[in-house]
Amino acid sequence: QLQLVESGGGLVQPGGSLRLSCAASGFTLDYYTIAWFRQAPGKEREGVSCISSRNGITYYEDSVKGRFTISRDKAKNMVNLQMNSLRVEDTAVYYCATDLQPYESCPTAWGPTTSTELYPYWGQGTQVTVSS
Repeated sequence: QLQLVESGGGLVQPGGSLRLSCAASGFTLDYYTIAWFRQAPGKEREGVSCISSRNGITYYEDSVKGRFTISRDKAKNMVNLQMNSLRVEDTAVYYCATDLQPYESCPTAWGPTTSTELYPYWGQGTQVTVSS
């Protein structure tokens, strides 16, 4: 059974850090593009970051550039999202997703409006709350 499971969310103060993980079962993450999205209450789900399987290139939406880092942990079959200098506006449920198309690239125009329809496979999400 193909499954994505996110972990690592929680409550953190502004300026703090969290590391989210996306673990896969039933398939090897390294072969596929993995994207992170987030959805705040009352808002649309938006693209945060993406890592291509074709060439390893990473993409970030503008508000997280320099603060978030996406990476693969091949030994653990995971993709991590290291989030530093967190802000109140980063509060959201964070989801990982994949298109399950081998050796594809992230959309070059990656950003908050990247279509969720590109990714048929999703985890259940993990809550990130940034608050003092």
